[in-house]
Amino acid sequence: MKINLLGKNIELTDALKDYAEKKVGDLEKFISSMETSDGEVVVSFELGRSTEHHKSGSVFHSDCHITINGKDFYAESDKEDLYQAIDEIKENLYEDIRRYKERRNTLFIRGARSVKKMLKGLSKRNPFTSKY
Repeated sequence: MKINLLGKNIELTDALKDYAEKKVGDLEKFISSMETSDGEVVVSFELGRSTEHHKSGSVFHSDCHITINGKDFYAESDKEDLYQAIDEIKENLYEDIRRYKERRNTLFIRGARSVKKMLKGLSKRNPFTSKY
């Protein structure tokens, strides 16, 4: 997994780098099962201040873009605290990746059931063309 960190209008300290890498690393257990031997996971993480002159409100902005074998996942957040923005991004990406994996698994299982019915002779429907 390759992580690219970028800071805009803010200096990236070691604490921020470690925190962002830790949060993205928490997603690695989901990402590792989707990653094949020839595919590479690329994570682009951007942290920064949205404006220079505001002192309160949603001042901090963070973006994260993950590419896994050609599939893209993206999340962004604007918060008063940079650590809260990173946490919200992690939660959004977690849900997106989980939903994608469940959908992929469900479609595989439905197709396998349909093939099994066809092989048993219970259904005349062709699972590959969805025609009878």
